[in-house]
Amino acid sequence: MTRVYYREAVGALVVFDVTRASTFEAVLKWKDDLDSKLTLNHGRPVPVVLLANKSDQIACQLPKLDSFCKENGFVGWFETSAKENTNIEEAAHCLVEHILNNEESAVTEREPTSILLSGYTSTTSSHFKCSSCLK
Repeated sequence: MTRVYYREAVGALVVFDVTRASTFEAVLKWKDDLDSKLTLNHGRPVPVVLLANKSDQIACQLPKLDSFCKENGFVGWFETSAKENTNIEEAAHCLVEHILNNEESAVTEREPTSILLSGYTSTTSSHFKCSSCLK
């Protein structure tokens, strides 16, 4: 994909179809493409969650992908079913949690060089958290 598709992204979901092996084989191509074209301001890769979709269509358990995800830089993985709405919200929550942690880390890294303005307290700063910017 071209860089323009990823512009301003702070996280990603990579989805494969558990009923089609070729889609799992493409997972690392997508991850490599993301990592080569998109980094956060502090140089780290964006968090990526792997989704094993159509879990409602298989009778057996999927092999655990924990070590695969750790080795390849995914922040987590979920067996999902878009049809049955299984683990969709949990996967999104996981991704958002990692995005917010990255935002917090970026702010913390900048704080030592920050200048404290007169009358600006920690109570005032809580008004300017990420949730205020997202509206």
